[in-house]
This record gives sequence, C-alpha cells and structure tokens, in this order.
Amino acid sequence: MSQTTPLAKPAAPRTVIEVGQPRGFLAAEVIEKSGTDLNRCYQCHACANGCPFIRAMDYPPNLVLRLLQFGMREEVLRCKTIWICVGCHTCSSQCPMGIDMAAVMDTLRLMAVEEGVAIAKPNILDFHEEVLRSLERYGRAHKLGIMWRYKVKTRRWLSDLDVGLKMLAKRKLDLRPSRVQAQEEIGDLFKCYWRESK
Repeated sequence: MSQTTPLAKPAAPRTVIEVGQPRGFLAAEVIEKSGTDLNRCYQCHACANGCPFIRAMDYPPNLVLRLLQFGMREEVLRCKTIWICVGCHTCSSQCPMGIDMAAVMDTLRLMAVEEGVAIAKPNILDFHEEVLRSLERYGRAHKLGIMWRYKVKTRRWLSDLDVGLKMLAKRKLDLRPSRVQAQEEIGDLFKCYWRESK
C-alpha cells in the first residue's frame, strides 16, 4: 500500500517587476538606474527607525519604496523626502535585505531634475551645489563655508542661527577649511562631472 502525503497548498503567485520590462514600470526603472532591488523590501521599518532626518520627511524611506512599487511616479518625485535625505547610509546599513536606500534617493532626485518636477524643498538645489563646490575646492565639506555661501544665495540670514551657534559651541564647525592631499585628483573628478552635467 503506497503512502500518500498531503499536497502542500501552492504558494500564491508573486508579481515581481524586473529590469527589462517596459518603461511604464516605475520600480523597474529605479532598479535599473540605482542598481538596487527595492522589491526586496518587506516594510520592516528599519530604515525609518534609523534615519536621523525622519521628522523632516513627508514619507519615511520605506513608504517611498512602497510608492515606487505601486508606480506612483508623481507622488514619489514630488515628495520632500528625496531632497531631505543626505545619503548618510544609516538606513542602508540597517536594512536586513541590503537595499541601498541612498542610491534609490539619488536616483529619484536625478529623475526629478531630468523630468522638470517642481522641487518640494525650496532652495535645496542651492544647498547641494554649495556642498559640491566645497568638495571641489577642498576635497572635504567645509560646513561653515557651505552655510555662508548658501545664506548669501538665499538671503535667509537668521533662519538657522540657533543651530549654527550650537554647532560652533560643540566645535562642529571649523572656521578654516582643511584640504585633502590629492587635490588634483579631486579636481579631475569634478572636471568630468561638470562636463557631463552640461
């Protein structure tokens, strides 16, 4: 007499958007451009729990991934979160699935600029440009110089004065910039960058 084993219930089919599908799939487009598989996210909230800027965001990072998975292009490209993210990789280091959230945010910012989407955080591009210019000049971010030039551009002189004074008191703002030794190599990187961005 043959012994029969009960059949296992078949798993529900899972829809996975893969690279190579039509451009209409937002998640596939972001996966291709960022090089990270955002479909691995199972909404554990580890990225949101570790983010130091979560209070300033309109969507936590895990919900940005969910918007991408649902193909909500306009909502994700118009949100503040992609501009508030500073790419510190805290979220990426805490993700149990190894999703590079910073790469996703970089990709979304680039897509928003390329598509001419209105930027949700006023003057944020000015700030990002000043950070790049500081890196080009010194090979490092000179925070005081960045903030000074940003204030000159935006004319918002006193908006962050309390934070600036606290940072000065804790010696977080160097009065003079420090330079890296390989300044010429940094300069070469930026020559390529400015050439490609034009």
